[in-house]
Amino acid sequence: MEYRKKEAKEWARQVFRGVCNVIIPTFTFDLRGLNEKAIRHDVRRSTELGFWGSLLVSETATTMDEMKRFMEVAVDGAKGKLRTVLHGSFNTLEDCLEACRHAEEVGVDALLLSYPPTFYPKSEQEVYDYTRRACDGTNLAVILFSAHHWNFSRLSHSDISAGLIAEMAQIPNVVAVKCEGGRPAIGYTLEVQKLCGDKILVSDPMEFNSPVWVELFGMPWMGTSCFEYFGDTIPKYFKLLHEGEWKKAMEIYWRIHPARQARMADMQSYAGANFIHRFNWKYMGWLNGMNGGPLRMPVMKLNDGAMRRLREALKRSGIETTPEEDAQFLVGRNPT
Repeated sequence: MEYRKKEAKEWARQVFRGVCNVIIPTFTFDLRGLNEKAIRHDVRRSTELGFWGSLLVSETATTMDEMKRFMEVAVDGAKGKLRTVLHGSFNTLEDCLEACRHAEEVGVDALLLSYPPTFYPKSEQEVYDYTRRACDGTNLAVILFSAHHWNFSRLSHSDISAGLIAEMAQIPNVVAVKCEGGRPAIGYTLEVQKLCGDKILVSDPMEFNSPVWVELFGMPWMGTSCFEYFGDTIPKYFKLLHEGEWKKAMEIYWRIHPARQARMADMQSYAGANFIHRFNWKYMGWLNGMNGGPLRMPVMKLNDGAMRRLREALKRSGIETTPEEDAQFLVGRNPT
């Protein structure tokens, strides 16, 4: 690790600069193991597209040993050119911390903290206590994650209240927060920034809001989401915003709007599931050169209509898509 636990906040302020996409692990075609060649392909492609780093997704029925190997392969393939973030979504806190220990050993940069499906807090104090135990149990820099699918809205209409985020921001190795609370309103992100932006980095992963936040408080880091669907355009326009090239940035921003609309419509089609359509995300990446390939159950199924709409929207946005037929996506670029 490049930092000690007590140095995590300052380290993140220096290092978290850019856009963080996702890498979903690919399995062998018989689904009995990881396809390491495909994982390395996705690491290379993420680097080529200009991403600062990638979230190593854990919600794909990987075993603990497979998740550990996934981290090893990704870090080795990144060769210091791409940062890696562990997706801390596991069945139990103990599983999460076991994965974190391995992440520290192999050089993963940070943790995106999630909450397991069986966690049903009855107070904000219980959310704080869980978060504190997680942070105390790892030396990794921790990114908090406020989102509706934790089912915390009974505790706060903004899912995790800005006040609670500010309290958790005091934890030594909490370095950032991924703000998806209180949707569709965007006031939550600004409230969090005003309360604790001096202590942690505040990120809104809804890329269409980024011009507002870069202008208002210089949001330096944006993540995590399947930004690879848009090719290299989001890292490009995000960088231009920070360079003060507003006109050039907004030309790209509006050019990709058809793809943005298609992606948002696709997300709405499964919003009530409180479960991300990883197969769709993997397909969206495949359209822009990522590996594609099979995933294990449980996973939502793809359909031709959704794939056609997502591909056509990229064409309307001036983003070149892979020429292969959609059936090839299920095989992937590096079949094993």
